Amino acid sequence: NLTKEVSTKAVKYPSLRAVADSVAIRSTNAAPPCHSEQRERAEAQSENHAFRGAVLRESSKTVSESVPQYEQVSNIGQTLKRVQGDNISSLRADECRRGNPVEVATRLTGSPRASALAMTPTESVLCLVNRLSVKKCAFTMAEILLSLTIIGVVAAITLPSLTGNINERTWNTQRKALYARFSQAIALMPALNGYGTVTEGGSSTSAVDTAAETFVTAGLSKVLKINNVCDSDHLPDCGISSKINTLAGGVISSFPLTMEALNPEMVSMSYSSSSHTYNYDQLNTKAAAFETANGESIVVYYNPFCRPDLQSTAYGDFVQPKVCANFVYDLNGTKGPNTVGKDVGFITVFYPTDSAIAAPIPHLNTGENGLSVAEGSQYCSNLDSEYRLPNKDEAAAMFVNKKLIGNLEDSSTTWFLTSSRGVNSSGTLSIWTQSLITGNRLLTPGLATTGVSFARARCVKRN
Repeated sequence: NLTKEVSTKAVKYPSLRAVADSVAIRSTNAAPPCHSEQRERAEAQSENHAFRGAVLRESSKTVSESVPQYEQVSNIGQTLKRVQGDNISSLRADECRRGNPVEVATRLTGSPRASALAMTPTESVLCLVNRLSVKKCAFTMAEILLSLTIIGVVAAITLPSLTGNINERTWNTQRKALYARFSQAIALMPALNGYGTVTEGGSSTSAVDTAAETFVTAGLSKVLKINNVCDSDHLPDCGISSKINTLAGGVISSFPLTMEALNPEMVSMSYSSSSHTYNYDQLNTKAAAFETANGESIVVYYNPFCRPDLQSTAYGDFVQPKVCANFVYDLNGTKGPNTVGKDVGFITVFYPTDSAIAAPIPHLNTGENGLSVAEGSQYCSNLDSEYRLPNKDEAAAMFVNKKLIGNLEDSSTTWFLTSSRGVNSSGTLSIWTQSLITGNRLLTPGLATTGVSFARARCVKRN
């Protein structure tokens, strides 16, 4: 009855099926067919576990027996290698590469795994020796030193050029910024002449004055940010180097302290030719220096008696009295290279009112004599697309600072072509030319299309 009741309940409740089976087994004392299958499965699993255990024990034993022999392979291999020589390469290279030292060492123990590669014991040992004797690739010390030497030579060749290009771009940017600030400052000043006092000494060339210093402190400092002002005896205190390298490669060993030291023809000049005699004198003034808020060091040569441009067409139209101030700047102070055309340059200001500012960067070379303006312009373009003929004020600025340029004046170079035009005393449209010896400038007819033998082209870049 209990069995029947449990079986009936199991239909409705599947979870009681196992209980029903248990009850049925106990009541009938008969084993269901599934029990024999379970016993067979358990026995098979037991045998499988025993087999696996045996395999693992055999493998452990094989490995433990192989290790001592593997440690002896190196010595055995060295002997066999001396006997076999280079015959290692004749073995089964592919199988050797696919093998590993443990597999090769296992061959010595007679393990069934030895048949995997079908190699003889001798081949196994030689294969292992071959693998152990392979040298790993690496650079020798000589190769490393050679590579470093080559890198050093290439760097020594390329770095100066690269650094020079970077410096050139930096200087060009600083020059343009300085020129822009000076142009704005000069335009804001009501007049450039009349600053300071000049007390003459025994002669006109030995004046005692503070004109340049007063021009900076009372005039220029009102329109330009200036940090420090120095008189001519203390120029180094404003970052002025004692030596300057000229554009032509010369050296000015002592920085000019007066207008006369900068250019003797700016103070006193006497010159005679077959047709004309030139004489000119003006006061020699001392220089002053100052530092800008942007870090430039600048020396100024000042003429308190500068005059406006009267557009004279006669001989004797000197530029000296029209120069109000001449600035020599160093973009980075005493730092190198202190060379004109690089970190050193000049800005010349003409005329006390309606001033003209010229800041040319001259080219080192000078063209041939007899060039017309058109030919001179083409000559400059051939040198570089940035170069051109100077206007008359730029040519005059080169005359004022000819000592800084260094190669403007020689026996064959006396006059420069300019791109400026004017009408001469005869009413003829002419071209201005600039003398490098006297400072005189002259209107010369006919140079627009034809050249004259005494004039040459000297090209400039403009800031």
